[in-house]
Amino acid sequence: MPTNLNSKAVLWSQENCLACNKAKNLLEIKGIPYEIKMLGENATKQELTEAVPGARSVPQIFLNGEYIGGLVELRKIIG
Repeated sequence: MPTNLNSKAVLWSQENCLACNKAKNLLEIKGIPYEIKMLGENATKQELTEAVPGARSVPQIFLNGEYIGGLVELRKIIG
């Protein structure tokens, strides 16, 4: 999936998540705006499993409305 100036990400995260912080940093470096869905603050685990059935960890990342996976997949796409 090519990224462009209109790219936007949604990142499901939680406190003290190293992989989540790495994903945020990568998005910032690439200049891609993102929305954080922080479990326990502005999102619930139920909402996460509704968005990503079978999700067992974070980060869970959507790019331009399409689910891409976690940090490894994000690096493959925009790395």
